[in-house]
Order: sequence, then structure tokens, then C-alpha cells
Amino acid sequence: MIAGFSVVTDTATIAVFDLQAIKHRISDTSDWWSIVEDEIYEVNEGNIAFFGLGEDGKFNIRISDSLNGEDGLLNIYFPSGQVFIGAGEDTTGGDLQPDGSDAIQGAMLDFEPGTYQVKYKKTNDAVEFSFERSDTRKNSLTEAIKL
Repeated sequence: MIAGFSVVTDTATIAVFDLQAIKHRISDTSDWWSIVEDEIYEVNEGNIAFFGLGEDGKFNIRISDSLNGEDGLLNIYFPSGQVFIGAGEDTTGGDLQPDGSDAIQGAMLDFEPGTYQVKYKKTNDAVEFSFERSDTRKNSLTEAIKL
């Protein structure tokens, strides 16, 4: 395992994004992503990934080199390599973004800038991710991801 940490979410959502990739949403409302069309648009552009968990609560996040039996995969772009993985409510917006304060539920991880394929899987209270370099940035979702 590369990294592991716990996240408490009140929106039943985990978000994964590079701060630079979603910076254009900083002056939007804090819950811009609750509008399904906006969520799907940004995910399909490869700017962010949202994972609906089905319930609020505490979840263990695990990041590994590889993941077998994944629930699915997405492409995502990390232009700066400064990547937040954490509670959906801490997504950039409302003139705020993850800043490392104790109020933020999640972690900042460093990646080499570039495009990645993220595999994901939920098992009970654990959400697992793996990231591999990819040539593809965009996705073609028609509905939000629910784990």
C-alpha cells in the first residue's frame, strides 16, 4: 500500500482531484458538484472524480500500486501533481479549497503531473484506489458513480 488514511464525509462522497485542474470552480458555490450535470461534465473532462458511497460516515482510504477486481475505472488529469483525496464536501468551491487545515477531511498527495487511469473499489467501509499513467484524459459517463 502506498498510502492509507481515514475520511469522515457528511455528503456520502469521496472526491479525487488536482487543485489546479479544478481551480476554475473556486468562485462557484461550495456545492456546485451536487448539480448532476456539472458533476458529470467535470468528471468527463478528466478534471475530477466523485465517488458516491451510499451513506455518510467514516471510510478508510487505501491507495495501492495495483488493484484487482475493481468496481470501475476513470481517467483523470493531474496538471500540477498536487492531488486531494477526501470528503466531497471539501471539493474546491465557495472561494475555498483543501488547505491542509484540521477541518479538511482527506489528504494531499504528490503525483508526477500527467494523465492517469484510476481504478476504484469499495468494500464495506474501505475505498481503494490505484493510479496508473494513461494517454487518455476524458471519460464518457452518463450518470454519477455510485459504489
